[in-house]
Amino acid sequence: MHLHILGICGTFMGGLALIARSAGHTVTGCDTAVYPPMSTQLEEQGIRLIEGFDALQTDLKPDLYIIGNVVTRGNPLMEAILDKGLPYTSGPQWLGAEILQGQHVLAVAGTHGKTTTSSMLAWILDYVGLKPNFLIGGIAADLKVSARFQADQKAFVIEADEYDTAFFDKRSKFVHYRPRTAIFNNLEFDHADIFPDLTAIETQFHHLVRTMPSQGRIIRPTNCESLDRVIARGCWTQVETFGPSGRWQAVSGIHPSHFEVIQNETALGTVKWELTGEHNRMNGLAALAAAEQLGVPAQSGIEALSVFAGVKRRMELRGTVRDINVYDDFAHHPTAIATTLEGLRKQIGNKRILAVIEPRSNTMKLGTMAARLPQALENADLTFCFGATSGKHALGWNPQSVFAPLAERASAYDDLDKMIDAICLSASPGDSILIMSNGSFGGIHEKILDRLQH
Repeated sequence: MHLHILGICGTFMGGLALIARSAGHTVTGCDTAVYPPMSTQLEEQGIRLIEGFDALQTDLKPDLYIIGNVVTRGNPLMEAILDKGLPYTSGPQWLGAEILQGQHVLAVAGTHGKTTTSSMLAWILDYVGLKPNFLIGGIAADLKVSARFQADQKAFVIEADEYDTAFFDKRSKFVHYRPRTAIFNNLEFDHADIFPDLTAIETQFHHLVRTMPSQGRIIRPTNCESLDRVIARGCWTQVETFGPSGRWQAVSGIHPSHFEVIQNETALGTVKWELTGEHNRMNGLAALAAAEQLGVPAQSGIEALSVFAGVKRRMELRGTVRDINVYDDFAHHPTAIATTLEGLRKQIGNKRILAVIEPRSNTMKLGTMAARLPQALENADLTFCFGATSGKHALGWNPQSVFAPLAERASAYDDLDKMIDAICLSASPGDSILIMSNGSFGGIHEKILDRLQH
């Protein structure tokens, strides 16, 4: 079957394309930003990429069009598909119907930590020889790719996003996955562009719970009131807990990043890794609990986590110049920003942190979470915020007003080059520059490293 994917260079749709190719389909695709590394990964698999959404792409005559959620009404190719009555579906629906049927689906959901926890879980299963299939919104160094599919393997780890499915399907993506094992890492308000409030997101999680079998397993933290409400609305599946007073617990070790794994008050072993922050310890516990559902002993999971090399764009060290470390992190929600900074602070002690943020997500641009940013950035010695005053990335709030509580510790810029100059002039040997954004941020990482070098 020939599949033509609209919006193929997004992380999810690109991974889906790789899975479809592995399943034996002919795959082509189009997008408005066909660029590496996703374009390279796709082309290496023999997938033809087309720039733009020209209506003439219907001349390819695929058997089915798979529509990404970046596609809206008015898109010329989508309008041609509708006018001609051609067959189409969404990415999540196709994946659920054609790939996930017959698989033991392990879905990782939540506002934060989905990519990291999915990568940890897939790595644990791979480490013990189970060779899982997976579709993850990032690339773990150990796994080397973001997606993998072999039809004879029956475990499928998937990052389960609550964002809507397509312009014609406003259910969350994860409703299509029908998991047998589900991790609910946490649940906060996000995606203000499509959800009016937290209750609306809780409803989507409730819909997911309703699809799970009675012989399945939900794995959740003990200290999350929003998840309490989700479960209280109706749950027909066994629930396992992690975190304080949960069945799975973590006790910090002597080294800031090491932690002891406790299960029902019994010490199981110590994870010795370089990842920082309490959030990563919780991610690790959740992954261990999920792996147990496939028969992986806790001790084997702990051994796997102790050699887990992390995920790109999650506290990834991009380079060091003049004893100044430049880190890249995907954090873009106040909670994620706060936990990322907390982890780095525990790692480096009293050395200075220069936090660089780009409020790029729709929620952050709208200003829904803006008032929480000063508190989230309290572990930073200096904060630099990039917010354009017009165009695609324009902010709907005033950075000077929002960051007023931080006084001279914070500054805002609408010119990227001027901000880079200010960052490099402020940086001193021993500092850590932590760049937080869910986008490419104009290649700021390499620009800073180059500027520091010269």
